[in-house]
Amino acid sequence: MAARNTAGPEDGDRDHGRDHDRDQDRETPVPQRLLAVATRLFAERGYDRTSVQEIVEAAGVTKGALYHYFGSKDDLLHEVYARMLRLQQQRLDAVAGSGAPVEERLRAAAADVVVTTIENLDDAMIFFRSMHQLSPEKYKQVRAERRRYHERFRALVEEGMAAGVFATATPADLVVDYYFGSVHHLSTWYRADGPLTPHQVADHLADLLLRSLRP
Repeated sequence: MAARNTAGPEDGDRDHGRDHDRDQDRETPVPQRLLAVATRLFAERGYDRTSVQEIVEAAGVTKGALYHYFGSKDDLLHEVYARMLRLQQQRLDAVAGSGAPVEERLRAAAADVVVTTIENLDDAMIFFRSMHQLSPEKYKQVRAERRRYHERFRALVEEGMAAGVFATATPADLVVDYYFGSVHHLSTWYRADGPLTPHQVADHLADLLLRSLRP
């Protein structure tokens, strides 16, 4: 019996679409292309099981191009997380300096860090799964970057405590550590096809934080 040809117009369209996607990829600036590929491969295979050669082949560039923008695979891992943290820091700085009542600012900041983490869930998952594999220098740098974010967030809690808006029974440090423990575990349980949207999760967690701080 002759084998049936299962390729039809739709298959050809899909092939054409993949070719178009590859053409578009080639138009993406090399650093962004490398980061996108590294993020995908680190998420699928794990950081330690992904080689530099696999990254450059998937990105369609040479090793020389990678090393021109990133000194090592370690630099790629650092940038995967650092780009998310830069976004979160910029948004926190804007919220904290907005002049709104401190309770509103803290709630907005608490919700935003949840939404931005979920929107960049692969980045968060990769980093917290692989951060121990960073070089000591890069690990120290990341800890300093995270500390700056947490300190700005904690300053909102302390501002509210000093103004009598928030309860002072629990130290601000412990409040912040407890909240970010929940945020850092989002990548272990949140699913895009689950019953809650990112904004719904953010609202619930931010409300829990604010209720815990009421006098």
